This record gives sequence, structure tokens and C-alpha cells, in this order.
Amino acid sequence: MSFWKNLQAQIRSITNLSDHIDIAAAEKSIRGSIYFKGPNVWILFFSIIIASVGLNVNSIPVIIGAMLISPLLGPVLGIGLGLGINDMGLLKSSLKNILVMMGISIVASLLYFLITPLNLSNPTELLARTNPTIYDVLIALFGGFAGIFEVCRKEKGTVFSGVAIATALMPPLCTAGFGLANGNLVYFIGALYLFTINCIFIILATYLTVKYMKFEQYEYKDARDAKRSRRIITIVTVIVIVPSIWSAIVMIRENTFNQTVSEFISANRNLYSGYIMDYRIEHRKGSKVEVYFTGEPLSSTDKNNFIESAKEFGLKPEQVIIREHALVEGSNEAEILKSIYERSDSEITRREAEIKKLEEELRHLHESDIPYIQITREALNQYPDIASLSIARGAEVKTDSLSRTDGVVAIVRMKRPLSQEQRHRFTNWLKIRLGVENATLYEFPAENGR
Repeated sequence: MSFWKNLQAQIRSITNLSDHIDIAAAEKSIRGSIYFKGPNVWILFFSIIIASVGLNVNSIPVIIGAMLISPLLGPVLGIGLGLGINDMGLLKSSLKNILVMMGISIVASLLYFLITPLNLSNPTELLARTNPTIYDVLIALFGGFAGIFEVCRKEKGTVFSGVAIATALMPPLCTAGFGLANGNLVYFIGALYLFTINCIFIILATYLTVKYMKFEQYEYKDARDAKRSRRIITIVTVIVIVPSIWSAIVMIRENTFNQTVSEFISANRNLYSGYIMDYRIEHRKGSKVEVYFTGEPLSSTDKNNFIESAKEFGLKPEQVIIREHALVEGSNEAEILKSIYERSDSEITRREAEIKKLEEELRHLHESDIPYIQITREALNQYPDIASLSIARGAEVKTDSLSRTDGVVAIVRMKRPLSQEQRHRFTNWLKIRLGVENATLYEFPAENGR
């Protein structure tokens, strides 16, 4: 028992925060970081341009550099602190500043993408900021925890820089500007959604940490102001927490659907006369997947089998849409050839495996063949009175237990009858010679004595 008490005491000592945090200094630091004026305006503008260039040329180091110098995180932490200590003034200032920062960021990136001569055919870093996943939720939540813990720590380290990179508030705003510059509302809405998700979960992490560390609550001089403030804070807190939980649930469902579709496509890529060139997943009006077939037309049987296979993976028939002889938007000749080569390689591998299996079965059949002539010669050498010998492989099934025993059955015609000892020795020799556990010998006299 003392061991467990010592272990608990050691764990409490290691995880204790009271000796390592300065709540008053943390609150002062957050309050000072929410204001958006002077150098912060220009720093934000420059960082947005840097991030836009990085996204435009798919340069991850440039994007990371822009996130390091961006001042966007301050007002987000301010919102979480305002909710946690019931400070209506801090909450309003933080909300106002983050909205102004968002507007300036989107306008700056919009101007850049309107005038830039660069136009990538596959802007992967931009596309990555238009479709939030459950991983973005987890990164924002635990990044937010790391950020507020770093602010509260007495001895500052490099954690805050890592939080600025991990939570990635800057790139989605640049992508929103890109969407506006190109008239692509899907990019614009998707990027703003990702930015909102990141902000909400950083705010949630800050709010929970402020409550856990028992920051001092803001004191109002007027009781009516205090009551009204608490009511508004409660409403805003619910508005923050409920959508965050709902978005996390939705993203988990979408991620599960994506994984299921990936496994389903891998299992069915080479099972039909046509082949799957590509597939697209859509979550806007219920999760669905469009599967693009090319090659020979699918028969009605193929289509039914395809849908039945989808059911085995937990996909509903209405969630699977078959498209035949359709090229996906953005596909090119290289992608089509790659799909053909992948199918060919997969088909070759499948056929090689099938050939190997058939060869193995053939080898077993050859091993089970009985060398009749050789066996008869060896038996004649021991028993010269044999007139004929018939041998066959078979199995004995006992009716009481329906158990099966494999072995051989031998029918021997003798010019002179075998003695009991000879029959026993002959039977044992057959077992050893043919490598079986069971052998049955039937003896008959030779026809006409020959």
C-alpha cells in the first residue's frame, strides 16, 4: 500500500502546476496581446503576404515563417480568457480585434492573388486548407492547451512558437483570399470554416484552462452589469462549446466514412470488366462517393455485385454513385496511364498468386499419386503368390461421430491364401510405403487359380 501512496505522491509532485505558473502575469500578457494597432497592423500585413507567397508556390518553410510572425493568436486567447473570467470588456475587445485582423488578412491575400503572375496547376498547400478534418480539431484543441499553459508558465520557452505553427491560423485566411480572387466560393467557405474551427477549439482550450487554474474573476461595480455580463458570457460560451462538440462529431463521422471508402475501393479496384480510375467523396448533402469506371462497360450483374460489396463495408446503396466512361475534372493523360499501370500491376500480382496456388494444388495431387507398377513389383518380391493388386486412396467415415480417417484400400488376389501374420505384415508395409495412417487389405482368391 505504501508503494502506491508513494507513487501517487510522486505523480502529484511531477504534475503540480502551482509552483510553475504566474496567473497574474499570464492575464497581463494576454490582455496586452489582443490590441491591434501600430506595428501589429504592419506585421500582420507582411505575414499575410509571406504566407500567400508560400501557399502560391507550395513552400512549407515560407508558410511556417509567416505563421511564426503572425499576431493572430493574441485576440483568440483573449476571447477564451474573457469567457473564463467573465470580463465582458475583454471579450468585446478581443472579438473586435480578431474580426479586424480577419478582414485585413483576407483583403491582403485577395490583392496578392489578384496581381500575382504565378498560377500553379496543383496548389496542394492551398487545397489542404479547404477541407477541415478531425485532425485539425485535435491540433487546435491541444495546441490551444499548450499555448495557454505556456503563457501561464513563469519561465517562458519556445512552446508559443510551436503553437503558432501547429494551430495554423494564418494559412486558412490566405486561402480564403485566394478563393475570392478566383471566384471560388468552395475554397472561400472551406477556408473560413477551417479558420473558425481552429479559433473555436483554441478558445475552448483557453476557457477550460482558465477555469481549471482558477483565474480571478472580473469584478463589476454595478450588480446589474455583473448579472447582464454573466448572462451574455454564458450565451457566448454555449455558442462556442456546442458547435465545437457538434463539429468534432461531424468530422469523426466524415473521417470514418473516408476510411471506409478507401478500404472499399482498394478491395474492388480489379474485380470487374471495367476498372476504377478515380473516386470523389462529397459530404455537403450527406456523405456520398462517386466512383469513376473506365474500360469495358459494366454489366448489370457487375453493378449489383459492386453495390452488394459496398453494403459489406457498411456503405448504403444511395451513398455509392457509379460513373462509367467519365473522366474526373482535373484528370490528365498521366493520371489515366498511372491508373492503367496500377491496375495492370495489381492484375499481374493477382494472377501470379492464383498460378502459385494452382501449382501448389497440382504438386499435392502429384504427391498423392500412387506408383502402382512399382508398388506391385515390390509386393511381388515379398509375396510371389500375388496374382493382381488393386490400390486406391479413400477415407473411412465413422457414422457415430462422422469423423473421417484418410488411408488406402488394397484388394489383392492370391494364388495361395496369406497367413494372418502375412496379412498383418502386408498391411503395415502398405502404410509405411504410401505414408498413410490407415490401410485396409481385402484378400480374394485368384481367378482360375491364376
